[in-house]
Amino acid sequence: MSAHGVLYVHSAPPALCSHIEWAVARTVGAPVSMPWVGQPAAPGSLRAELTWHARPGTAGAIASELAGWNLLRFEVTEDSSPGCDGVRYCYTPDLGTFTAITAANGDVMVPENRLRAAMTATQQAGAASLEDQLARLLGTAWDNELEPFRRAADGAPVRWLNATG
Repeated sequence: MSAHGVLYVHSAPPALCSHIEWAVARTVGAPVSMPWVGQPAAPGSLRAELTWHARPGTAGAIASELAGWNLLRFEVTEDSSPGCDGVRYCYTPDLGTFTAITAANGDVMVPENRLRAAMTATQQAGAASLEDQLARLLGTAWDNELEPFRRAADGAPVRWLNATG
């Protein structure tokens, strides 16, 4: 069974780029060479994109590898595959990691129990409003922080990777 997705490293210090490639290569089980270019939204940083094909769960493994380096901003997606939902992981140094199940069109899907918990929490004294709870469930803060980096990447080169085995 195979899954595929995309790793977007929105900003990384140049000194970490080869380490990122090594970490991703370990995770996908294939050599990785990413096309690093300057990141206008964070001068002095680099950005790259990598489309990958590997086993289901690879997006989570990549996110776990990279989230320990608090100098990165990245997103990694995995499209749905038989028996597995699609998923998106976002990471920023200020916010940490956000994880969401995604639909085929990329929309964030919020599970029923998380919606019920948000509605219950808003009934408690001093709790965040339902609007704030929903924004948290949808990853609005991560989208707001990453959007300038996404826009700066328009026209960036994309590298395709196919893992074997």
